[in-house]
Amino acid sequence: MPLESTAAPHPDDTIVALSSAAGAAARAIVRISGAKTIAILEAMGAEVPPPGRIGSASLRLSEVHSPLHAEVYFFRGPRSYTGQDLAEIHTLGSPPLVERLIADILNAGARPAGPGEFTLRAFLAGKLDLPQAEAVQAVIEASSDAELKSALIQLAGGVSRPLHDLRDDLLNLLADSEAALDFADEDIEFVGKPETLSRIAAALARLKNVRRQLESRTVSGRPLRAVLVGEPNAGKSSLFNALIGSSTALVSSEAGTTRDYLAASLLFDGINVELIDTAGWAAATETIEEQAQELGAKQTREADIVLWCVPTGASDEGSPPPLGEHAVLLKTRTKSDLDPSSAAAGLACSALAPHGAETVRSAISEAAASLVRPPLAPSQSRCRHHLDACLADLQQAHRHVLFDDPAELFALALRGALNHLGEMTGAIHTNDLLDRIFSRFCIGK
Repeated sequence: MPLESTAAPHPDDTIVALSSAAGAAARAIVRISGAKTIAILEAMGAEVPPPGRIGSASLRLSEVHSPLHAEVYFFRGPRSYTGQDLAEIHTLGSPPLVERLIADILNAGARPAGPGEFTLRAFLAGKLDLPQAEAVQAVIEASSDAELKSALIQLAGGVSRPLHDLRDDLLNLLADSEAALDFADEDIEFVGKPETLSRIAAALARLKNVRRQLESRTVSGRPLRAVLVGEPNAGKSSLFNALIGSSTALVSSEAGTTRDYLAASLLFDGINVELIDTAGWAAATETIEEQAQELGAKQTREADIVLWCVPTGASDEGSPPPLGEHAVLLKTRTKSDLDPSSAAAGLACSALAPHGAETVRSAISEAAASLVRPPLAPSQSRCRHHLDACLADLQQAHRHVLFDDPAELFALALRGALNHLGEMTGAIHTNDLLDRIFSRFCIGK
C-alpha cells in the first residue's frame, strides 16, 4: 500500500491481517492493531486477557454454527510492537475459517493492513529506527545463516547505534557553536579551536572507516565463489566431486579431461558458496582449449576463494595463481593417499578416502566466514550517497575552522553533515523513502 495516495491511510485506524503464511496449516495467526482492538475482540466473544498474557477464547463467527477455538495474545499500547493496542489470534490454519474470521473483524470496524504497516507503525511510534525496520524485512528474506545473523545484528541496533552516537557528538558541537554565535560580543569561548578540530577529525575518521567497510562489503544477493585451479590431472575434479558428494565432474587419468568449467551451489556452515571446477593450466593448442583457459582465468579473477590444487609429491609446484584484491588462497595438497607420510605445507586431502575432503571443507567454511561481512546499512545505495555528502560537509567544516572563517559558515557546513547523517540513520526521512522501504514488506508484517 503506497504511503502517499489520494486517500492516505490514517495511522490511528485499526488494522487486521493474516500474519502467518497463507494456505492450509496447523496454526494461523491473525494480527490486529489499533484503538478498536479490545472492542473487536469482545464483539467476537473473546475475553481480553491481561496485557502480555495468553487467554483461551471461543470466537463467534458469522455463518459458522460452532465456535472457533483460539488463543488470544494481548499487548496494551504503548508497550507493544506497534505502540498501540495489539492482539494476535492463534487458531486453526483452515483457509475458509481464517477468511471468515478476518471478514468478521473487518465488519467490526477494522480495515485491511497494507504491506509493512505493522512495522511502519512501530517505526512511527519510535520502537524502531529505519535501519531496524529494514532489518525486519531482511530477517524475513534471509536465505542463509550468515544473512540471518547479519539481519539480527542490524535489528538489535548494531548498525545504526555507532552512527547515532556520532550524530549526538556533532549535535553537541553544533550547540556549542550556536551558543558562541549568540554570545559573539562577549569574551566567552564555549569550545576552543584545537578541540573543535580534534572532534571533527575523529568524526571524519569514523565515517571514512565506515565507507571503507562499505566498499569492501560482500556483494549482497550472490554467493561467494570458490574456484579449484591447478595443473592438468592435479585432482581438481575428484576433489570437486568429493565436496559436492556426486560424480558430476568427469574424472580420468588422462590430463585435460575438463574443458569447460563446472559449478555447484553448496552451504558451508550456513554460507552460500558456489564451487567451481576449472580446466587445468596448459598451453592452448586449439580454439576450444584456448576458450577453456580463458574461462578458467576469468573464474579465477572473480573468485573469493581460490583452491590451488597441487598433487602430493609434485616435483614442480609452479606459481600460485593471481588473486583478486580480497580473495583467499587455499593451497590444497591433493592425492595425499599416494604419500600419507608427506609433511608438505598445505591442506592434505584425498578424494578416495571416506572423509578425505573434510579438511578442505572446513578450510572453505573458515574462509567464507572471514569474507562475509554484516551489512553496514539496510540500503547500500541510500547509505553511500549520504555518507559521501556527510564527509564532504565535514571536510568543509574542518577547513572553515582551520582557516578561521566566519563561525556562521562552520555552523552551516556542520548542519549539512548532520542532515545527511540523520537521513542515513533514519532520524530524518521523507514519505517517498518510507514508501520505498515498507512497500516491499508482505502483508501482516
